[in-house]
Amino acid sequence: MPTARPAALGARGEAAAAAWYVRSGYEILARNWRCPEGEIDLVARAPSGDVIVFCEVKARSSGRFGSPWEAVTGAKQGRLRRLATRWLQAQRGGRSYREVRFDVAAVTPGPGGALEVEVLEDAF
Repeated sequence: MPTARPAALGARGEAAAAAWYVRSGYEILARNWRCPEGEIDLVARAPSGDVIVFCEVKARSSGRFGSPWEAVTGAKQGRLRRLATRWLQAQRGGRSYREVRFDVAAVTPGPGGALEVEVLEDAF
């Protein structure tokens, strides 16, 4: 399978997940935030304003290689926690948040090719 195809699905999946958060009243603070240790797919602020959400987006074109949830291993969870710490440190002089939450967004094709987004809030 060409590498452009999975990358395109990943980008579409991240856009669909970001749209889900916006429709749910969240503010997207960062998309594809990078530092030397890796990348965070989405960073959002909850409607209450005092909860910051770090979201790992997993898009799958089929269940052939397992569900999107299965792809978020313990190692990946640890990496996302470390990256979240880096993101928070990079926000020097920024506001503090009462709570930090880690979500996983599973994006899969639905009827007619539209992407379906299911977000597991507080996944780990």
